[in-house]
Parts: sequence; structure tokens; C-alpha cells
Amino acid sequence: MELHAPPRWQCVDFLSDLHLQASETHTLAAWQHYLQSTVADAVFLLGDIFEVWVGDDTLTQPGSFEAQCADTLRAAAQRLDLHILHGNRDFLMGPALATAAHMTLLDDPTVLVFADERWVLTHGDALCLDDTDYLQFRAKVRGPDWQRDFLAKPLAERNAIAHDLRAQSEARKRSVRVYADVDTGAALDLLHTHGAHHLVHGHTHRPATHRLDDTHERLVLSDWDLGATLPRADVLRLRRPAPGAHTAFTLERIPPAMAGRSGGA
Repeated sequence: MELHAPPRWQCVDFLSDLHLQASETHTLAAWQHYLQSTVADAVFLLGDIFEVWVGDDTLTQPGSFEAQCADTLRAAAQRLDLHILHGNRDFLMGPALATAAHMTLLDDPTVLVFADERWVLTHGDALCLDDTDYLQFRAKVRGPDWQRDFLAKPLAERNAIAHDLRAQSEARKRSVRVYADVDTGAALDLLHTHGAHHLVHGHTHRPATHRLDDTHERLVLSDWDLGATLPRADVLRLRRPAPGAHTAFTLERIPPAMAGRSGGA
């Protein structure tokens, strides 16, 4: 998928890995405030926005957390453009959510053409080649047969399965000292395939900017956890240059509380 930014977009934001859930009230409140106040013309949500998504039919449950989140997104979509792609936690987000929230569901990867540059947007999990166990699991659950069978189960059973999978994932994290990171060769191959110099992704929870070679870079988004001992939450903001500027674009990392300032951080 290739998306050409319209001329009216002067500022776009990228964020991922909020892992929204009803129990994480600080992170939820920060996200809601961010969407209400950001000066961005478009927001790209690059996966794992939700801790779990077991099917779009959760939107029809009266008072559900998922329906409340869709309401928040729909309100924001009245003044900015929203785009979202799947993460490893919320890969079952579907067209009903996109319609309810008035946002565009993107392919992974998607190329954004903005400020005369090509930006490859991906969640990032498929590029962690050393995480072979996860990649095998990913191939299974992304298949249409598995998803059809899973979504046919009662909602209570799906929630129970998702709870068990999260518990297994957390146990595995505790047993692994070094987590797999994005493979540099795979990142460069992806950029070369799409004729781009900039890769934007989440998943690893290791916010940083990595120079892959003289002309290619990998921009890693922050996860959000406002309840942590050292709270984490950043938005990556990309702007077109001001008239007469000598730079093609500007990039900055800002906390969600600063997102409403048109002059940035």
C-alpha cells in the first residue's frame, strides 16, 4: 500500500504500543487527551494500540471498553485523519472497527509519501527474524483458517484464550534475558524494496533512531506506560518544512501532553 499525503497535511504523528486496557487508566487518559489536543493533521497508529482485540463484535457489547475507545477515535476523526495498522496484540482489528472509528486500516507495510520523502510504516514484529518461535505463531494466527475458527467461538471463550496467550507471553518474557530486535538486513531489504530511506516502527519498546548505513535510518517508536515507575510515552512528530527552511522536514519526539503545541516541544 502506498499513501500520498495531501497538501493540507503539514504535521503528522506516529505512535504505537499503547497496549490500551481498561485497568491502565493513566495511559488511557493520556491517549484520550492526546487525541483531543494534538495539532497533527494526521495520526498513524502503528500497532498494539490495544492490549488485546478478540474481534470487532466487542463493539456491540453495551458499555464495552472497546466501544468507548471507538467513540474516542471517532470524535478525533472529525478534525484529523486517522490511520491504523495491526500489531501482534490487536491483529484481529477489522473493518467494523475502522468504520465505527472513522479511520483507515492500513496494510503492513505501508509507504507514506510525505515532505518529498518515502516513509515505510510497519509494526515491526515481522522484522524480528531471531524470534523464530513468535514468527511461527504469527504465521499461524494471521492465516484465514485460524482467524475464521477463532472468531466463530463465543466471546467469553475468545477472551479466555486471549488471557492465556498473554500469560504465556509474559512468562516467556521473564525467561528471556535478551529480546529479539529488528534485523538490520531485513530492515534494509524492506527499505530498498520500497525505494525509501526511512523506516518507522514500534513493537520492540526500544525507542531510538538507528543509522542503518549512510542514507537509511530506522525510527523506533516508544511504548506507552504511564503507570510505570519511570513513565514512558512519546509521540514521533514529522513536519513539513516552514517556508524558506533549509531542511526537507523536521522530526521530534514529544510527550503526549505537549502534542497540542503547534511549535512542538
